[in-house]
Amino acid sequence: MTEAAQQRPIKLSCKNLWKAYGPHADRLARGDGLFAGDAATAGDKLRAGGHIPAVIDANFVVHTGEIFVIMGLSGSGKSTLVRCLSRLIEPTSGQVLLDGEDLLAASAQRLIELRRREMGMVFQHFGLLPHLNVLDNVAFPLRMQGRPVEERRSRAREMISLVGLEGRERSFPHQLSGGQQQRVGLARSLAVGPALWFLDEPFSALDPLIRRQMQDEFLRLQRMLNKTIIFITHDMQEAFRLADRIAIMRQGEIIQIGRPADIVRAPADDYVARFVEDIPLVRVMLAKDIMQPVNGGGTRGDTVEPTATVEDLLARLAGGAAGFRVVDDGGQALGAIDAAAVLSIVDRDRQRRR
Repeated sequence: MTEAAQQRPIKLSCKNLWKAYGPHADRLARGDGLFAGDAATAGDKLRAGGHIPAVIDANFVVHTGEIFVIMGLSGSGKSTLVRCLSRLIEPTSGQVLLDGEDLLAASAQRLIELRRREMGMVFQHFGLLPHLNVLDNVAFPLRMQGRPVEERRSRAREMISLVGLEGRERSFPHQLSGGQQQRVGLARSLAVGPALWFLDEPFSALDPLIRRQMQDEFLRLQRMLNKTIIFITHDMQEAFRLADRIAIMRQGEIIQIGRPADIVRAPADDYVARFVEDIPLVRVMLAKDIMQPVNGGGTRGDTVEPTATVEDLLARLAGGAAGFRVVDDGGQALGAIDAAAVLSIVDRDRQRRR
């Protein structure tokens, strides 16, 4: 994790979270401390007793303003995990803290309040209200908050424009394509201005061009709004494009958490290595990863942001740049990069593919 991320306050904390399905899972959770010991042993005991451990001892924090991506193959437990975080599925054991508040101890009424005002949710199979048109579907959560009619409709129109559905405000869900329906779901979720945003495969129904555009829009919104986001996907390219950090799951367990560049450079095991073998380093390593510190005085070269990818730097080298000066938002020099440092990443990519 970057130093800047570590300095951000923690928005959500997940501690020793388990979800087990089976006839005696709840009794086991209340019993002899099965979930307090070694995770592998507990998982084996659950399976031996005819239970299915869907989430196994999940531990992580999500910082304010972070895009935290949870990814894995179908059946890895990623969607179950995100539903446990919002208590749409009741966890078997563990703790989930939102701004320090234990969600597993929250009353039903408190959960409703949090979901209406603090959380935004978009799932792969969401349910638009079939009897409401697009405008009223997007405005619906604001209606539940008791907002005035004109305020909620104005906000809904803004969100509809944001997702590119101008002119379809009066259409009903059955008159929209699958991708259009998914964009309505995104707009509806954004309407409440959530502090914590859960997205489960939100772009999966979109064709590749629109999906890329929505990813661009998603990143633009994040730069503007600085929301805390937990994003679920099975698409490796999407995960590595969007994430500040990634958690990779396998059979209910989180097996590695890290920045995209760190996971590609140092996969935790062969499973992760196979996952990331087709991810080029030039797309995930950033200027701040390869810059050299500024040792007094100024630096020369094209100005770039710390988050510029090595791929971006390569394109600028091809355009005639000789080196780069990495600066923060205030124009303060953070470091310098020469052409050799950029080309060394290209060489490392080549060696990985041999």
